[in-house]
Amino acid sequence: MVDWQEWQRGWDRQQEWYMPDREERFRAMLDTVEALVGDRPRVLDLACGTGSITARVLKRFPGATTVGVDLDPALLTIARGTFEGEERTTFVTADLRDAGWVDRALAAGAGGPFDAVLTATALHWMRTADLRTLYERLAGGVVRPGGVFLNADHMPDPATPRINEAVHALDRARRDREKAAGTQDWADWWAEVARDPELADAAARRFEIFGDPREGDHSDGEVQAPGEHTAILLGAGFAEARAVWASPSDAMVLGLR
Repeated sequence: MVDWQEWQRGWDRQQEWYMPDREERFRAMLDTVEALVGDRPRVLDLACGTGSITARVLKRFPGATTVGVDLDPALLTIARGTFEGEERTTFVTADLRDAGWVDRALAAGAGGPFDAVLTATALHWMRTADLRTLYERLAGGVVRPGGVFLNADHMPDPATPRINEAVHALDRARRDREKAAGTQDWADWWAEVARDPELADAAARRFEIFGDPREGDHSDGEVQAPGEHTAILLGAGFAEARAVWASPSDAMVLGLR
């Protein structure tokens, strides 16, 4: 029998190698949700992966419900296995670049817009034009009036190149030490997924869609600074937008409908 919780823990460990402050950003995200929409939110976990945000939402807010949307077959297999029998959540397979994902997500969430749409370490895979379209769709009916959108991701500021390089060098040294001590990176984790008989087929489908992470970075995204994100959110129709958390290399932006 597959130990889905161990796959979740392995995913968390691998992600924390890249982002040692990962739990801090999740705490800030959920604090902001509670402050603005209360402690029983209807949440859309956007580009949900294995359901990292979903797990933390349901633990912190027992009265919450969630819908997770992603395209990755392997990560969704882990998410569905982890949350099997959990009546407060459901998962939808959809491509965020396809307008059809909106109706599918809303239908899975009982048809109405969400109190909160949350995403982390996911949208940097998108190009700026696609990100703008996504934000417009969120403001156009996915987030309810008075609801919130929070995006925590890699958002370095191109106006501070020396700071960026110094922070990157320090983090690279930390990761090198931890890697030498046996910590899994992104490619290592996916290699383990591909070897597992219960996940191999889903991994193969994932590699067809996104490329094989064991062979290098296939990202075609564009990274935007926090100020660019907030400008796009305001232009898309959010009433207010600003950064609400930051580290030296990452940030979290909030859009309020």
